[in-house]
Amino acid sequence: MKLVLAALLAVLVQPAVLAQPQDAAPVELTGTLAKVRAARAITLAYRESSVPFSYLSARGQPIGYSIELCRKLAEAIGEAVGRQLVLNWIPVTSETRIDAITSGRADLECGSTTNNLERRREVAFSPVIFVAGTKLLVRRGSPIRSYRDLGGKVVVVTGGTTNEGAMREIARGFKVDFKLVTARDHAQSYGELDAGKADAFATDDVLLYGLVAERGAQKKYQVVGEFLSYDPYGIMFRKGDLQLAELVQRAFHDLAEDGEIERQYKRWFLQRLPSGQTIGLPMTPQLETIIRAMAAKPE
Repeated sequence: MKLVLAALLAVLVQPAVLAQPQDAAPVELTGTLAKVRAARAITLAYRESSVPFSYLSARGQPIGYSIELCRKLAEAIGEAVGRQLVLNWIPVTSETRIDAITSGRADLECGSTTNNLERRREVAFSPVIFVAGTKLLVRRGSPIRSYRDLGGKVVVVTGGTTNEGAMREIARGFKVDFKLVTARDHAQSYGELDAGKADAFATDDVLLYGLVAERGAQKKYQVVGEFLSYDPYGIMFRKGDLQLAELVQRAFHDLAEDGEIERQYKRWFLQRLPSGQTIGLPMTPQLETIIRAMAAKPE
């Protein structure tokens, strides 16, 4: 009996280790991986109206393209730390999402967040999961066809987005005199346009298509203009967490190699959404190239 108790105690007090190939020495867990193993849970941040990436279903559950990729990533993390992790969800907005990661309130941010130099000073990103760019949503019949037509108009953007910065640059760089107003989230920005309080809503083109499709408003609104920014999306996590960063890279390589990223893309962009609407946005050659490169074996 004493031998059994001693063996059990040795198992219980041994340090948490990262799963490794059979011929490799175990590695003690640090950072996020140690945290989630101890808690047996991982916290995922989601957006409430970033259709079809991260939004709420009719039952109030987080759903979408980014949500499903985050679920797969959480599974990989659970396998690596030897735990079946409980998924805890917290809502974030464009303005609170980075703080949610840096403060430790969330471990992954599953939304429609652009990976750029400014943000990489604070957080880290997964490989690119989508490429978008700022465009304008206007009512059909509107005289607005591009940013050049915005003089004297009201443009709404969602606060804390790269689109806000892009529109300020357009105003300064091209001397276009329009009034820029901000809203809390994409649903509220859409509401400002729908209520006639704004003449155009500027955000990533794919989000505009998603919002219009989700509401069945294709006959009421149209997306216009050239791209006003370049916005590659990624899953956010804490900066400086080397173990997690390596695991994220491996997990996305596996998801790309297995075809899971492409399957999820087809599910959310080409098939019917839970609302019954379809965005109908084929994958661009650019994103296809990114996913092929992600699936390639590292040298």
